[in-house]
Amino acid sequence: MKPFRILIADDHELVRRGLRVMLENHPGWEVSGEASDGREAVERTGELKPDLVLLDIGMPNLNGIEAARQILANCPATHILILTMHYSQQVVREVLAVGAHGFLLKSDAGRDLLNAVEAVQQHRTFFTSQVTEIVVDGYLNQERKEPLHPKNRLTAREREVVQLLAEGKTSKEVAMALNLSVKTAETHRTNIMRKLDLHSVADLTLYALRNGIAQVF
Repeated sequence: MKPFRILIADDHELVRRGLRVMLENHPGWEVSGEASDGREAVERTGELKPDLVLLDIGMPNLNGIEAARQILANCPATHILILTMHYSQQVVREVLAVGAHGFLLKSDAGRDLLNAVEAVQQHRTFFTSQVTEIVVDGYLNQERKEPLHPKNRLTAREREVVQLLAEGKTSKEVAMALNLSVKTAETHRTNIMRKLDLHSVADLTLYALRNGIAQVF
């Protein structure tokens, strides 16, 4: 029988190592690869076509939510299970909106990881109990005409630029990371500032942290 292939994406090597041990001890599962940031997770998923990507949110270069969005656009058959230390109503709403199949807190991984992966393998969703009780019901029952959060008015490319700028990269470094011209990177930066009515990189960094686009590492 073909093994259930899993890619682990987390920027902490010790976390990846621990997850690998837990997953590979389960019959029929295989860890086919690892990634240390969101951009690498997208690339490795495209190369390996795993059945499941176990994806941290707080990763450098490209956060887990944006990585999930790109992975599902390029490899729609791949399942996404978010594994993170922190959550908020906004973050869980983003996870649901992007199409992830589950959300698990790292603090619950020792107890729930195997159950979560088994659920996704069987094409079911899995949400950690705290998320289910506190956030998901409110999300599912919200008014559909609720105004878009400002973050949702940014394009996918603009959200990538926001994260990189918030992580301290210059326009030149942003251009190199995204394979853009410096002029295009600077245009994105100008448009982002205008859309969000921000006036400095410090304002942009605070916005990115508050809205889960970037995290303090």
